[in-house]
Amino acid sequence: MTNINNSGLPPKTCSIEKLVTNKKDVEKVLAGLKTATRRNGRYADPGEVMVLEGREFRVERVYAETLGDLTDAKAQQEGFSNVEEYKQSILQFHPGMPWLPEMGVWVHEFSEAGK
Repeated sequence: MTNINNSGLPPKTCSIEKLVTNKKDVEKVLAGLKTATRRNGRYADPGEVMVLEGREFRVERVYAETLGDLTDAKAQQEGFSNVEEYKQSILQFHPGMPWLPEMGVWVHEFSEAGK
């Protein structure tokens, strides 16, 4: 039996402190240009708070999708102009990783707390 938390999601595979760590991504979050991040595991529960450079960002939604579900609008949540720009960034960051439309990812959407 799979352990499910009170939000109906499977257990986290990592901690929220590791949700956004890349310097460029942190800068995008702080500038309001990045409001979501996709990971191959679940790093946060809805309602959890991520702290970046002393500012708090509350996780609003966490859900599963595939890379094939990406749209330009979703890539813009990630701080990129379109899916292709996002894809190239991910492949550069993870050399050798295949880009498979059926590959599952966890989406973490967040907003600055108190705004």
